[in-house]
Amino acid sequence: MEVKIGVQHAPREIVLESGQTAEEVEQAVADALAGKAQLLSLSDDKGRRVLVPADRVAYVEIGEPATRRVGFGAV
Repeated sequence: MEVKIGVQHAPREIVLESGQTAEEVEQAVADALAGKAQLLSLSDDKGRRVLVPADRVAYVEIGEPATRRVGFGAV
């Protein structure tokens, strides 16, 4: 699923494809914002970890599970 993280004082958002469920991502964000963790930590599909200081999180957008697109679209 696609997760977008807005970071304060950063010109671009962080976008990652995560294998975590929406509930797992939401719980990680809630824990970080509630002060249970100093970092928001999420993993992407390739096993990389994204760490964002909890006090710098502006917003988190949790998207639908990604589907693979095949072929080319006509314009």
